[in-house]
Amino acid sequence: MPAEHEEERAPSLDLPVPPHDPSPDLPVPPHDHCLDLPVPPHDPSPDLPVPPHDHCLDLPVPPHDQSPDLPVPPHDPRQIPPPPEPPPLSRLAPPPPLPHPAQMPPIPPSVVKSKFFKMVAENSDPKTGGCDELKRTIRKRQDRFRADLKWLLYNQHVPSLIQEGPQCGLVALWMAGMLIHEQRDVSVDRIVKIAVSRGYTAQGEMFSAGNMCRLAEEVFGCRCELLIGGMEGNRSRILHQLTAGLPVLIPYDEDFNHEPCERGGHRAHWAVVSGALLGMKSGSFQPDPDVPGLHYPPSDPGALIYEDIEETYLVIKQGKSQRYQLWDYMSGSRSNRQLLSLDPKRASDGTLYVLPEGGVAAGLCGQVVLLQPNL
Repeated sequence: MPAEHEEERAPSLDLPVPPHDPSPDLPVPPHDHCLDLPVPPHDPSPDLPVPPHDHCLDLPVPPHDQSPDLPVPPHDPRQIPPPPEPPPLSRLAPPPPLPHPAQMPPIPPSVVKSKFFKMVAENSDPKTGGCDELKRTIRKRQDRFRADLKWLLYNQHVPSLIQEGPQCGLVALWMAGMLIHEQRDVSVDRIVKIAVSRGYTAQGEMFSAGNMCRLAEEVFGCRCELLIGGMEGNRSRILHQLTAGLPVLIPYDEDFNHEPCERGGHRAHWAVVSGALLGMKSGSFQPDPDVPGLHYPPSDPGALIYEDIEETYLVIKQGKSQRYQLWDYMSGSRSNRQLLSLDPKRASDGTLYVLPEGGVAAGLCGQVVLLQPNL
């Protein structure tokens, strides 16, 4: 009678209270067997549909509870930390005026510890190399050069140096110095230290051709000549310098392909000119066997008749590329003579730059630097 009563009560308890049944069933194996162990796994499955009951109560409630909560979190952070505070840090422009060069502070740690440059071909001989590269460049651009002219290539190879940061002038000076300074014990790091200590630069920038001359004379012990009035008015002097195998430093506006452009000084950059490609309308010269139209220049630079030069290209390198480039002389001249002002973005970015009195126009416009050994 009690057993039969248990059997009648068990099924009635299984349906409404599945979780409570397994607990009394565990000690009673026969009863478990008659319920067929699949029933417990089958019980959870009916429990899964039961979530519709939970879903009615729980699922809609949390999303509904969170929906009013969502606006609250964004509201709280805006009240707690006031974000307008950081922006003024980026608006600390214009920078404070620089102290007098004699009162310049020591080199900032960031200048000392940062990698200012990557040397490429650091140990290459500046007296050799580069000729094959230039010949390939001329051959690829043969259609740019007049076929009726005899082209003479003058160049003194300079090793490449890749800049890091706004130090194009110091890198160009290092490359130029390799042509006039036989003891190659001068590093860009040393040039940077001297330039900063003299008050010529703060970040590696050089906005004064006059300061570039002073720096070159101190670092390399050479003589510098500062040309003013633009490249066109100084063409003869510049070409005599290049055909003698001596370097020229030119400030210009750099386009995206590193060639000259005209941006009013907003993309001011420095390049070293190591040679020239001259198109002669007359003269007797030995032809180069590799490149049609190219000829060997006379061994005596004094034998060159400058009045016979019809077209001129400059052989240059600068700190953003390892390769030589050929510039049309007039393109470089136009870029050099329109350097008038600092890029407004740089002027207002909070970075400290050294500008001469009169700004970019007074320091760079129409100016060229010639380096010569101090004999």
